[in-house]
Amino acid sequence: MTNEQYIQQTKDVFAAVFPDAGTPRVFFAPGRVNLIGEHIDYNGGHVFPCALTLGTYAAAAARSDRKLRFYSENFKEDGVVECSLDDLKNDPAHGWANYAKAVVWSYAQHGYTLPAGFDVVCTGNLPAKSGLSSSASVEVVTGTLMAALFGLPVEQKENALLCQYAENRFIGVNCGIMDQFSSAKGKKDHALFLNTATLDCQTVPLDLSGRRLIIVNTNVKHELASSAYNDRRGACEEALADIRKVRPIGALCELSPQDFDAVKGAIRREAALKRARHAVTEEARTVQAVDCLQRGDLAAFGRLMNGSHESLKNDFEVSCAELDVLAETAQTLQGVLGARMTGGGFGGCTVNIVEEDAVPAFIETLGRIYTEKTGLTASFYTAAAGDGAHECI
Repeated sequence: MTNEQYIQQTKDVFAAVFPDAGTPRVFFAPGRVNLIGEHIDYNGGHVFPCALTLGTYAAAAARSDRKLRFYSENFKEDGVVECSLDDLKNDPAHGWANYAKAVVWSYAQHGYTLPAGFDVVCTGNLPAKSGLSSSASVEVVTGTLMAALFGLPVEQKENALLCQYAENRFIGVNCGIMDQFSSAKGKKDHALFLNTATLDCQTVPLDLSGRRLIIVNTNVKHELASSAYNDRRGACEEALADIRKVRPIGALCELSPQDFDAVKGAIRREAALKRARHAVTEEARTVQAVDCLQRGDLAAFGRLMNGSHESLKNDFEVSCAELDVLAETAQTLQGVLGARMTGGGFGGCTVNIVEEDAVPAFIETLGRIYTEKTGLTASFYTAAAGDGAHECI
C-alpha cells in the first residue's frame, strides 16, 4: 500500500474500533536499519543507521477522562488494551501495548503529566521481531502523538531520550539510544552518523550509485534475545570496570584497537574480553565505513560490513545459524558488496548492499539456499531511507 492508503486504513480502523471517540490525528514513526555499528550505542561508540520508509502509523484522539485505550491491527488477538493514567505498570497480558504505556509513564516521570487519556490505533508495515526496531517505532510514535495532542514542549531529540528511558526502566531492556534516535530524527535519503556518547549527529547522503540496500528477514526470533542483550551489556560494563583499573576511560569505544591490545590483559573474564573487543573494533569499522561511503568506495564499505558480521558472530556471539546462512551465503554471491546481521541478533534481519542488476538473482539464489539449509522462507525488502517521526498531513 502507499503512504496515503496506510493513513486512510489507520483512520478507518480507528473509526471501527472506537466509534465513540473523537476525530483522530494520524502520526508515523519509522523503523530503522543499521548499516554498521552494532551493539556499540551503549559503549560510547558511533553508529550509522537510517530510518526506513516502513514503520508504525498511529491514529489518536484525546479523551475527556483518564482512560487509555490501545489497539493494534498487527496484534488483533490482543484486542483493545485498556488502562488508566493512574495505574501504569508493565503487564505481560498487555503485550505490545506495554511499549506505548512505557512512554506515557516515562513522560510522567520527567514532568510531562497528561491532563487526560487518549485512544490510539496502530497499523503499519514493519515486521515485528525482525531487528528493524518495531518496538522503538511504537515508542516514538506514542511520544510524538502525545506531544501533539496535548501541546507538550518536547522536540524529537528529547522524545528519543524519553523513549529510551521507557524501554530501559519500564520494559527492562537496557538498550542504547540508536533505535529511538533513528526513528525520531531520520532524514529522507540520508543515514545518521551518530556519536552515542554526545548525541552529536551528522546526516550523510546515502548515495549507493547503482546499488540497492536489501534487507533479508530470517523470519525467526529466538527467545533468548532480550536476556542475552542485557547479558552482553553487562559483560561490556564488566570489561570497562576492569580496564579502568589500569587506564581511566569513559567508555570502551574511546579505545583504538591498538589501545585495547595494550590494556586487554586487565579484563579477567574471557567472555567480557570478547565483548569488549567487538565494541572497540566495531567502532573503528564504523568510522572507516562512513569515510568509505563519503569517498564513494562502496567495495571497502562492504568489506567492513562483512567484518562486522564476523565480529558479531565470533566475539559478541549474537548471531544464529539462520543469520549466518543468510550473511555468509550472500557474501559469496556475485554482485554483493557486503552483508551482515543488523539489530539485536538471535534472528531478525541481514542488511546487504547489492549491485542493482544483480538483485533478482540475489533474491532467487539466496532465498533458495536459505530454504535448502534451514527449511524456512526468507522475506526480502528493498530499503529506502525515510524521514523520522511526524504527523501525517
